[in-house]
Amino acid sequence: MIITGVAVLAGCFLTGMLIGEFLGLLLGVDANVGGVGFAMVLLVLVTHRMRRAGMLPSATEHGVFFWSAMYIPIVVAMAATQNVVSAVSGGPMALLVGLAALIAGAALVPVLARIGGQADPLPPREQDKAMEEVS
Repeated sequence: MIITGVAVLAGCFLTGMLIGEFLGLLLGVDANVGGVGFAMVLLVLVTHRMRRAGMLPSATEHGVFFWSAMYIPIVVAMAATQNVVSAVSGGPMALLVGLAALIAGAALVPVLARIGGQADPLPPREQDKAMEEVS
């Protein structure tokens, strides 16, 4: 059943890539526009629907979790590398826009940190309690 999880992931990836290529064609851009993002959203939606319908046994779910844990960081790193190469070759305006987005994101960290107020700390985990008793 783990192979079913891999098949779900592969199907979502291929579908997302096709959507990204099609969107690139519609916009007149010679690139995949958001294919990775579409694939990730599609994976979340498909697995949620399968879980609700009872079609996602535990072994299949483990297959999806394993490969999605491998897939997301690798693909995001690849996309980030392509974006940096495009920005550097695109000239100073692309670099300035990227720098402006970085500064705006850093400036908003304190604002976002204040949302929601102070939370109570989490209780100690059972494993931590067991380790304290052994010591």
